[in-house]
Amino acid sequence: MTLRLHDLDLRGFASDNYAGVHPEILDAIAAANAGHQIAYGEDVYTARLQEVFASHFGEQSQTFPVFNGTGANVVGLQSMLPRWGAVVCTSTAHIHTDEAGAPERVAGIKLLTVDAPDGKLTPALIDEQAWGWGDEHRAQPLVVSITQTTELGTAYTPEEIRAIADHIHPLGMKLHMDGARISNAAATLGLPLRAFTTDAGVDVLSFGGTKNGLLYGEAIVVLNPAASEGLHYLRKMNMQLSSKMRFVSAQLIALLTDDLYLRSARHANAMAARLRGALEAGIADGSITGVAFSQETQANGVFATLPAGVADRLREHFRFYDWDASRNEVRWMCAFDTSEQDIDDFVAALGRELVAV
Repeated sequence: MTLRLHDLDLRGFASDNYAGVHPEILDAIAAANAGHQIAYGEDVYTARLQEVFASHFGEQSQTFPVFNGTGANVVGLQSMLPRWGAVVCTSTAHIHTDEAGAPERVAGIKLLTVDAPDGKLTPALIDEQAWGWGDEHRAQPLVVSITQTTELGTAYTPEEIRAIADHIHPLGMKLHMDGARISNAAATLGLPLRAFTTDAGVDVLSFGGTKNGLLYGEAIVVLNPAASEGLHYLRKMNMQLSSKMRFVSAQLIALLTDDLYLRSARHANAMAARLRGALEAGIADGSITGVAFSQETQANGVFATLPAGVADRLREHFRFYDWDASRNEVRWMCAFDTSEQDIDDFVAALGRELVAV
C-alpha cells in the first residue's frame, strides 16, 4: 500500500530542503539495500566513497559520512580545536544563526562573529576578531569558518579563499568551509571541487548533500589531515555515527557519479537566474514595481525586498521565508526539481499581488 499525504502540485521557494529525493539517489539507495553489509562504516560502499571523494579532493583526503549539516559542522570544527579555541565567522553564518547554539553547547566552541554585508569574510574582516593570542582571558581564535555558497547566496572565488588561507595559516589558524551548497558553488564557478577547497587552502570541509537531492546525509572531508584529530571518536560521541552507513555512502557516491551534483546544482542555479531575470524584465518595462534586489544572485537563491504586506499575501500560495522582516527582505530558493513553470507561476502571482498594493 502506498501512503501519500501531500499535494503533489504544492510548490515552494522557502528552501532547497523542501524538494524530494532525486530519482538517481533513490536508485542508489535501492541498489545498496539488498543483502547484508558490515555496520558502522566497514561496508564496501563507504570504502568506495573514500576513493570517490579522493578523486575530487586529493589522495590525502579523508571522508566521514554523518547524518546532517549541523552534525558535520559541529564535529568537524570540534576536531580542529582545543577546548580553549574559538571560531571566527560572519554574523550571518549558519553555525551562528541556525544551529540552535550547537557549536557552543555541544562542541563547547566560542564563536567570534564579524559583520559581512555580502556574507563573505576577507582578511581585513577576520582581523577584527583574530587577536588576543596568549591572553588567558580571551577564547583563542584558532579557526576561520566560511560558507560556500554563503547564507546570502554569494560565492567565494578560489582567489578569495586562497587569500584567507594565506592570511590565517601563518597566524596558526585553520580554515573550515561549511559546504552545505558547495555543489551550487561549483556550478557557479565552473570549476572542479578541489579548485576552491584543497587547492585554495581549506583544511576541513562540511560537504552538503541534502540540499542537492539526497534523502539525508552529509560528509566531513578532512583535506589537511594535520588540521584535524579524533574524528573517529568525536563522530560517535556526538551521535553522528550511522550504523547503516552504507545508505549515506551510497547516496554520496551517486551524487558524485556522472556529475549528478553538478547537473542538479546547475539546474537550481538556472531557475534562480530565470526568476531574477523575469523580475528584472518586469521592473524594466514597468509591470513589476516595488521590488528591489538586496544581494547578487550567484547561485540558487534570490534575495529581494517587497512592499509591506506583499510577502504575507504571496505566501498564501507559495511558501518562502522572510530574511529580514524589519526591512521586508525575503529569500527565494530554487532546487533541483524547480521547473520553469514554477518560476513563471510564481512571477505571475507576485505581479498580481503587487498590482493590489
